[in-house]
Amino acid sequence: MLPFSDEDIYVASKNYLPKIEEYIKSHEGTMRHLGVLDGTIYIELGGTCNGCSMSTMTTKMVVEKKLRELIHPELNVESIFPGQEETLPEGIYKG
Repeated sequence: MLPFSDEDIYVASKNYLPKIEEYIKSHEGTMRHLGVLDGTIYIELGGTCNGCSMSTMTTKMVVEKKLRELIHPELNVESIFPGQEETLPEGIYKG
C-alpha cells in the first residue's frame, strides 16, 4: 500500500508525464493519462506505439521506471489499447 491517495498520485503523474512523453513523441507515439487506482497509473499509448511490439517495454522500462524514480518506487503503470477505456477497472480516479 502506497502512502499516497489515488488523487495525489494522479496529480503528480499528470505533472511528470509530459516530460516522459517527449521520448514517446520522438518515436512518433502518443500517450494519454487515463487515471489511477490503488497505486497503478493507467495510460494509453497511441500513434506508432499502438500495436508496436515494444509498447510493453516502453510502458515498463520508460514510463514506469521514470515515475518510480520521481514519485514512489512501488508505483505500477499499465497501458491499454486506444479505444478500450471500458476495460479500465471500476473506481479508477480520473481527475
